[in-house]
Formats: sequence, C-alpha cells, structure tokens
Amino acid sequence: MEDRDYLLGTHDLEVRRLGHQHRVWRPRVLDAWRRAGIKTGSTVVDAGAGPGWASLDLAEIVGEDGRVIALERSARFSEIMMAAAAQRGFADVIAPHVLDLVEDDLPEGEADAFWIRWVLAFVSDPELVIAKLARSLKPGGTAVIHEYLNYESFTVVPDDGAIRGFTDHVVEDWRASGGEPDIGRDLPALLLKQGMRIVQMNPIVDVVQPSSFIWQWPSSWLRNYPKHLVEAGKLTPDWAERVPAALAKAEADPAAIMITPTVMEIIAEKL
Repeated sequence: MEDRDYLLGTHDLEVRRLGHQHRVWRPRVLDAWRRAGIKTGSTVVDAGAGPGWASLDLAEIVGEDGRVIALERSARFSEIMMAAAAQRGFADVIAPHVLDLVEDDLPEGEADAFWIRWVLAFVSDPELVIAKLARSLKPGGTAVIHEYLNYESFTVVPDDGAIRGFTDHVVEDWRASGGEPDIGRDLPALLLKQGMRIVQMNPIVDVVQPSSFIWQWPSSWLRNYPKHLVEAGKLTPDWAERVPAALAKAEADPAAIMITPTVMEIIAEKL
C-alpha cells in the first residue's frame, strides 16, 4: 500500500525521536491506561500507532488473551512495529491495519478501549475520527486521549525571541495545513456528541531544566522542525538557525527552564 508519510517523515531518525518521546511519556501513559481499566485480555484500538511504541506496551499489558488493533497510515511504520512485535513475541497479539483514520473505514468489532495521542490535532476532521473510534467501542468501553490543550504555553527561558517566534510559526503552519494545535479544548464536546461520558480530565505540563529527561522531548522538535519550515519556504535558513542556537544557549545556562506545551488527558466512557 501507499506509504503516506508523516510531516517529518518515516526515516530511522524520526523512529528514534518518536521512541524517545514515548519513553518520556510512558509513565503517564501506563497510569492513564490503568485508570481506564485496560488489563489482561482487553481489546484495545491504538489509533495512529506510528512505529508501534505504544502498541508494544499495550500488547505486554493485554497479553496473549487480548488484542491490540494498531491503526497506522504509514506502511513503513507498520512494518517496523510488526518486526519489533515478532522479536518480543507479540506478533499474534498486535493486528496491524494500514489505513487513514479520516479517509478509510475502521475495522469492525467491539473494543474495550481506544487510545490516541497527538493525532486529532493533525487530522482534517477530528470529529469524524472521534465518531469512528466511538463506534469501535462496546458499551462501557473507554477512550484514553492525550492531545494538546495550549500549545503556546511552550516557553524556554532564557530566549532571545527565536524560540517564541518559532512557536508562533509552528502554530501558523499547523493551522494552515488544516490541523488545530489546541484541539484538546474541543474534545469534551466531541466526545459527548458521540454518546460518551467524561470520566476524568487532567492538564499535563512540566517545568524542567536542561538536565531533565523531559527536556530532550521538545528539544528534538526544536532542532528538527525548523528544517521543515525552511524546505517549505516559510523560514529563511538564517532565521531557522537562530532556533537551535537559542536552544544551545539555554542549555548552557544552569538557571534555564522549559515549560512544556500543555496537554489535555481525557478518559471517557461509552454509555
């Protein structure tokens, strides 16, 4: 099937970046899944599975009596996921489907839960995706969602203005491409419209210093995304070079702090 690549590609460097991102978020993700009732024997839909970091963790939780239905539009990411699943003995637990969440029909069945992270902010029709995923749940099934709530809370101190300016460019580019970086604000209404009950809502934001493991998650974005904006003709190379330079200056400052983009965590139940 056609490999419909992500914005930053599906190359090995991006696979590693996504792996690091998942490791940063993994403690919170595991806790959210526990609170949502995902356990041994559960059937879980992983919507926007990428190279499978979350799907592999879910497979370990649900075990051989459970099922992880991994929905991913990149054929390469799906292949990477299933190679790792085979190595870890999860090939019979993870069921991969190469499809587009907006354009394609989702596999039929009644799942115990669905999980989605940083996907609804990028798709052209998040309401349609929520509707499809809600239909995939059995009554009493749960949704676990992590999406940005206030992306512009992202701040680095000190900053000569380059990182703040870059964040503004990212938000502008994001919306111009049809996405919505602050989609978390719309999620309660979208879920209620699909007959779901909000169980928990939590904001997630960190304030960290350069020595923190969490710092490395947004810093990789600051080093990679300016290149995309240059290639798209939206930033000059000279302007783009200011961003990693400002980051390096902050990382050399023992008093530096980073405020991460605010994420909305929602757990909801299908009535």
